[in-house]
Amino acid sequence: MHDDLDFSDDPARLDLDRVHTWLAEESYWALGRSRAAHEAAIAASRNYGIYDRASGAQLAYARVITDGVTFAWLCDVFVDGEARGRGVGVALIERIMETLEPLGLRRIGLTTADAHGLYERFGFAALEHPEQWMARMGPVTTE
Repeated sequence: MHDDLDFSDDPARLDLDRVHTWLAEESYWALGRSRAAHEAAIAASRNYGIYDRASGAQLAYARVITDGVTFAWLCDVFVDGEARGRGVGVALIERIMETLEPLGLRRIGLTTADAHGLYERFGFAALEHPEQWMARMGPVTTE
């Protein structure tokens, strides 16, 4: 990890306003997500951030939904536009994988439209049997 970056899994350290803005206004997957929905998601997840060591500003965010034993879902991964290209995303995923490794999870899932190369560096691959996976899509809501 870069000497100028701090990693934290302390939800009290999250810049909730900044993270909500990133996801609700700048991401392609959570546009319009309400603040209430965002805070409920944070409360039900493991949360991670990368921070600039000098200023303390949050540069990236991700959360993991898991039972802590068999399965995890990595989601809401976001790197601030001004921090991209500095290895912040790599540092974030690297440290998250380090925190999950001791759990011995059988499977960690995620979806991505454009960051396949990043996740492949950490052992993620296209599903071997995608026909075995199914999803039930709920209504699109910002509540």
